[in-house]
Amino acid sequence: MRAHGRFCWYELSTLDIEAAKAFYTDVMGWTTSAWGDPAEPYTMWSRGTESFGGLMTVPEQARAMGAPPHWMGYVAVDDADATVAKAQGLGATVYVPPMDIPNVGRFAVFADPQRATIAILQPSDPSEGPAPGAVAWHELATGDVEAALAFYGAIFGWQKIDTMDMGPAGLYHLVGLGGAAFGGAFKKPAEMPMPPCWIYYLTLTDLEGAITRAQARGAKLMLGPEAVPGGDRIAQLVDPQGAFFALHTKAAA
Repeated sequence: MRAHGRFCWYELSTLDIEAAKAFYTDVMGWTTSAWGDPAEPYTMWSRGTESFGGLMTVPEQARAMGAPPHWMGYVAVDDADATVAKAQGLGATVYVPPMDIPNVGRFAVFADPQRATIAILQPSDPSEGPAPGAVAWHELATGDVEAALAFYGAIFGWQKIDTMDMGPAGLYHLVGLGGAAFGGAFKKPAEMPMPPCWIYYLTLTDLEGAITRAQARGAKLMLGPEAVPGGDRIAQLVDPQGAFFALHTKAAA
């Protein structure tokens, strides 16, 4: 069952659907399939036999507001309208008010008080399981960590699990539910060339190979590859159309 506060879907909004398909299927080994009304095309991402996300053109409203191509995570909630009302009361800016997707559920999109954008989904069938593990980690770069964690704790029930001192990089806060971390949060450094945002770490086994394939297709390597505490390895990139994303591979057993 989808638990309130769990990430359940991941969506890439881009400018060229076919180019994005070609890029991520090559780099990640994913497959795609069409879904919904052909007049409003939506592409599903699949890893193995399970769909975990989607692909669409950056909405006109978002483009008018200056939104670049981007990845966005959806968090499952019990009541989309109540969650949005609570988020607004805590200072969120609503970009897409709650609305229905036939046979899927009720969704909304908003920015937290520090301007990081996130989406929610109240699924039509609450018995459906969470999205499979295509995303290994969810990371929030924000201007005010304590305020951001208080906001997400209030609307999703997230908890600060632990805090690590990363030296010159500052404090890194582990975030999760039920004592298990699924992400982290840190104060965005001034040199980071983007507003506060969520970063999604896409999981694979061959980090170097994926970086090579991504760069060959025009992606820019922004960080890494490098090891993180625990021995896992990561890299951060910008895809050819400007969407920021990250890669993750587990430490060797």
